[in-house]
Amino acid sequence: MRVLMTGAAGMVGRKLTDRLVRDGTLNGRAITALDLHDIVPPASVDLPGAAVSVHSGDLAEPGAAAALTAAKPDVIFHLAGVVSGEAEADFDKGYRVNLDATRALFDAIRLAAYVPRVVFTSSIAVFGAPFPEIIPDEFHATPLTSYGAQKLMAETLLADYTRRGFFDGIGIRLPTICVRPGKPNLAASGFFSGIIREPLAGKEAILPVPRSVVHTHASPRSAVNFLIRAAEIDGALVGPRRNLTMPGVGVTVGEQIEALERIAGGDAVKLIREEPDATIWAIVQGWPTRFAATRARALGFAAETSFDEIIRAHIEDELEASRASSS
Repeated sequence: MRVLMTGAAGMVGRKLTDRLVRDGTLNGRAITALDLHDIVPPASVDLPGAAVSVHSGDLAEPGAAAALTAAKPDVIFHLAGVVSGEAEADFDKGYRVNLDATRALFDAIRLAAYVPRVVFTSSIAVFGAPFPEIIPDEFHATPLTSYGAQKLMAETLLADYTRRGFFDGIGIRLPTICVRPGKPNLAASGFFSGIIREPLAGKEAILPVPRSVVHTHASPRSAVNFLIRAAEIDGALVGPRRNLTMPGVGVTVGEQIEALERIAGGDAVKLIREEPDATIWAIVQGWPTRFAATRARALGFAAETSFDEIIRAHIEDELEASRASSS
């Protein structure tokens, strides 16, 4: 089996790569080739029995997508994208990366004249307020940000190209992935991770929104599980509605902080400094809150059930793993 991954240098891409290397198989078949692509060169990996190739460049450039699909990969994970805050700040860049590059990739697959499984990472940003207390699968998609609009357009393309038989696509609407390791990125949602990650590392964190804000989260560990499940699921079970809202943990920011205190103590919580940011608050107010995710759960997609679990996953996967590797 040949696997292609765009956005492989990003956090989720790196963790998915590690999982594929660890498993060595996907959908019961040995991985014989792994192509990793991003705007910057992803780190190469050693996958015994497989040819690993690293590619870098702008996916929206003419010919770039065609070069990546020329070998006809069996599964394509399309993770590449500009994050929410950056897409809102730079209109042209957001549409180029999130929409134009996606259309280029989908067309390259169509013109290659074969039918791979395509897994696309969408976002709960496709939904816009006002919201019910729990958002059902049938809730209308009316994004209130350019990022959400770009993701919704890509979802529509994925569904139509699948309907036409050009590929077998599954779109997964990710909740906010938390706790993100590493340095903060330009996502408007970055503070959700920052108020946990930084205090656990003994550093100060900025909270730019009220503690009453409600949002849905899943760990990086769950995000990788979503992607693997989407690659392996029988498309006939999904039906014509190819884009699925993933499950997660819906909590207030205050409940996040309470979970941090239960696990790391009061001194960690004292490192959180509340500093309102009108720009971030304007974006966050239009974001969805809690989801039923009924279809995804019925199809075998699963996430954590409490925010305590999400924090513990971060400690196990990042902090304890880092200590083990340095000892």
